[in-house]
Amino acid sequence: MDPILVSVEVGLSKTKSKEFAGKTVSECIKQLSGKDLDAVVKIEFKRREHKGKQKQDEMIVRLVAVYNDEDEKYHIYITNIQKDILNAKDIANLYGARWDIELLFKELKSKYSLDVLETKNVQVIEALIWTAILTLIVSRRIYSLVRKSTTHPEKMARYTQLRWSTIFAENASDLLTVILHRCGIQS
Repeated sequence: MDPILVSVEVGLSKTKSKEFAGKTVSECIKQLSGKDLDAVVKIEFKRREHKGKQKQDEMIVRLVAVYNDEDEKYHIYITNIQKDILNAKDIANLYGARWDIELLFKELKSKYSLDVLETKNVQVIEALIWTAILTLIVSRRIYSLVRKSTTHPEKMARYTQLRWSTIFAENASDLLTVILHRCGIQS
């Protein structure tokens, strides 16, 4: 999908704003030079088939493109949140936080078995949820300590939170045994 700009709201000169109208987002981004784009775009799409027919339709929405220095690329968001409620940077922060939450739940479900609760007992379910959350907290804390203590940060960069959680979950039992042994407790 490469929506067409209807109008540019903020972030560019009036000359650039008029120049961008009617062009695709990808064309405009090439000319932004790291500036943010806050625009209204037209998105064309096909409706679901109904009675053997499928209609072409369009929708006018707000598009925010914010340059991310860390990734060295634009992050693009389509939203219905008006610019008087949230500016472009706030949209990027909000959607970034939402993505972090999605990744957090993915990690809890896929690595700490939160998706497999084979009981209907409310107390057991609550205990399993707390166990998964506490395991996640411990995993994140150890991950943070390992990243800070490494002498080769470029090698540690390969280990994303999700990749680390896989390693942690696979080795949690051994780690617990080592920790208990260091504390003088035999398992």
